Amino acid sequence: MFKLSTLLRHSPSDPMSLKSLVSAAATDFKLLRGITTQTTFGKPTSRIFAPYSIYKGKAALSADPLLPMFTKLESGDYRVERRGSIMLTFWPAMAERKYDWEKRQKFALSAIEVGSLISLGSKDSCEFFHDPSMQSSNAGQVRKSLSIKAHADGSGYFISLTVANSILKTNDRFVVPVTTAEFAVMRTAFSFALPHIMGWDRLTNQPPQYAATKSSPAPTAIPDLQSSEWDR
Repeated sequence: MFKLSTLLRHSPSDPMSLKSLVSAAATDFKLLRGITTQTTFGKPTSRIFAPYSIYKGKAALSADPLLPMFTKLESGDYRVERRGSIMLTFWPAMAERKYDWEKRQKFALSAIEVGSLISLGSKDSCEFFHDPSMQSSNAGQVRKSLSIKAHADGSGYFISLTVANSILKTNDRFVVPVTTAEFAVMRTAFSFALPHIMGWDRLTNQPPQYAATKSSPAPTAIPDLQSSEWDR
């Protein structure tokens, strides 16, 4: 924006200044549009990898925001088809500073679950349960439990994931101790991501050329970013 603000001080009667001003404004607008997320109106942007990862002795944990998917209505408006989440991925250690990515397990935090996590006090705990077949005859075949328990001395938390699969007859458990500083990073990052995974950022930050238009293409999301916690 420095070039633009500098040129604004030049005389508008100078044709060269006007030409430079237009050029600078176009450049700055492109820079602004580059500061975006993966879900865009029109073509998806390039994929960006920016997980927050914590590596400990017995397991590792990473957190990634997954943005919502939108659908276009007959009226020309858009609504959220599937809300986003913050995907937690756990994988076990196989040796010192070596981890087995093939044995990873995922847990997708909903907006409500994110709210529970970021509101935890230094001595609070919470637990979430997921079942892909809940309220069906297959309920209980695969169950996931995410637990966040505060250390007794208030120095951090234990974040653990248990995955019980009666079909494969497996029971995986991951425990990652998280320090107060690491949890503060998670709390701040999750608070920032919350309106984005709800799709609310689209209400307040729509590009002008797409706001209130019925002919614009439907917003899309990069398909492989919308992976389910039940997929490897």
